[in-house]
Amino acid sequence: MPDRPIKVLHIVRQYGPVGGMEGYVWHLTRQLADIGCTVAVVCESVHGQVHPSIAVTELGRIARKPRWLSMLRFSARAQRWLALHPHDGWLIHSHEATGFHQIITFHGPPFARIRDRGFWRRLSLRAAANLWIEKRALCARNVRAVIPNSSLIGDMLQDYYPCIGQRMAAPIVPGVETLPARDMRDVPKHGGVIGFVGKEWKRKGLDVAINIVRQMRLSRPQLELHVAGPEPEDVRHLFSDWQGGYRLLGETDARPLFQSFDLLLHPARMEPFGMVITEALSAAVPVVVSNRCGAQSEVQHDRILSLDAPVENWSQACLSALGRPQENYRRSWREVAEGHFSFYEGLGNQGV
Repeated sequence: MPDRPIKVLHIVRQYGPVGGMEGYVWHLTRQLADIGCTVAVVCESVHGQVHPSIAVTELGRIARKPRWLSMLRFSARAQRWLALHPHDGWLIHSHEATGFHQIITFHGPPFARIRDRGFWRRLSLRAAANLWIEKRALCARNVRAVIPNSSLIGDMLQDYYPCIGQRMAAPIVPGVETLPARDMRDVPKHGGVIGFVGKEWKRKGLDVAINIVRQMRLSRPQLELHVAGPEPEDVRHLFSDWQGGYRLLGETDARPLFQSFDLLLHPARMEPFGMVITEALSAAVPVVVSNRCGAQSEVQHDRILSLDAPVENWSQACLSALGRPQENYRRSWREVAEGHFSFYEGLGNQGV
């Protein structure tokens, strides 16, 4: 045990299991409290039943747009609250682009990717503000550690922000709910079901998945593609040359669908982590993903492909994985909390 009790104040705008990053903070803080860490949370609003051992302060809603101004307002409001309620001896762990934290967990792709595009894209107040906010959140003198949620994001941050230096910590990937395992069954010789899940279908590569499944159907003509996430009318045009063989399920909870999937295909163009990948693995569903997914670290090597690879390579990888036995993936939120607890101990609870 540490010499002094570990006390951590987590900063997040929406506190509850209402999104990927928000769910990460929700589950992490609850498990930290259960293993003996003193935890408090400052947020805009709460969504769910708060753990009895966690003190939560709601600061009130802030207008969402423009996003950069919304981030600045939240940071300023949280900092003013902290000035009025000093937390001496506490670590300040933010999951937002604030300006006063010691630790930040970075959950999304860096805005600095804009530097790889035409220079004219940076000639706006929005771009300049977002770049400044992001650099402050990562490189300010008060920042002692940056924790990426995947190796992919960690590598990107180090490329764009060499100022991070030794403050970059090892990734701490999310936990995943243990789901009922997919029933073991033989996939029909000429059929099977490929699942695609993602509301942001362009970023998650639905058009790429369609081309891959079209190629697979040359050898498995009864193969079906089931799409969950986007509104059917938003993506129906992508199937204009199909004569059946697909289902558009709309926005729905994907977890019950894993029982019907013989493979999850996730050829995302950019996926900071990709919880659906580890959820599918938890349900013993084989997956094939792009190398632009953070969760690739949890996937066996021969099922990770570059988006530049020929569609034939993708098709062969999917056909090889289709219906193959998949060991149930396990990573509890307790493990995630224990990883953070050890990290806090190593960092030293020096407080603000």
